[in-house]
Amino acid sequence: MINTPLNELLTQRKLFLAFVRRRVSDAALAEDILQNCYLRAFEHQGEFEQDESAIAWFYRLLRNAVIDRYRRNKSQEKALELLARELETSAQRSPELHTEACACLHDIIKDLKPEYSEALLAVDLGEQRVQDFAKQHNLSASNAGVRLHRARTALRKRLIQTCASCAEHGCLDCTCKKHAPSADQL
Repeated sequence: MINTPLNELLTQRKLFLAFVRRRVSDAALAEDILQNCYLRAFEHQGEFEQDESAIAWFYRLLRNAVIDRYRRNKSQEKALELLARELETSAQRSPELHTEACACLHDIIKDLKPEYSEALLAVDLGEQRVQDFAKQHNLSASNAGVRLHRARTALRKRLIQTCASCAEHGCLDCTCKKHAPSADQL
């Protein structure tokens, strides 16, 4: 085997992995970082300077890769926190919404499967968090989300069947047949 800087780096794999593992808690992540650094070393193998050790250069590369990973994770966490705060504030509904919504809505919700109507009344109309609804009904958060999605789909279908054209326009100023005055009421 020819002694090239890249071969020298490959013989030190265990030491490099231990170096990264001391700085990263996840073994798979440490392995990914090491592999990415090996790839980078391979791509830049012609750039090794004669006065610098390939091992020292690679340790610097590993250290920078770990730091970059922490920075990326930190920026992702900040972005997720910002999104969560934005969703919480945008999810707050105006009190007028309940009075403006289609008058058929509550009747249609009552006609859905009990678990669907319960989910819609608690989360969408009662403004309960999905996580709280899940805990209250002994469900996982993902199962509660699926139930809520199916409930919304069922509600949408029933609204379109019942309210036809006004459902397509947001059910404001409902003009559907269900609440239109009958001939004897006129």
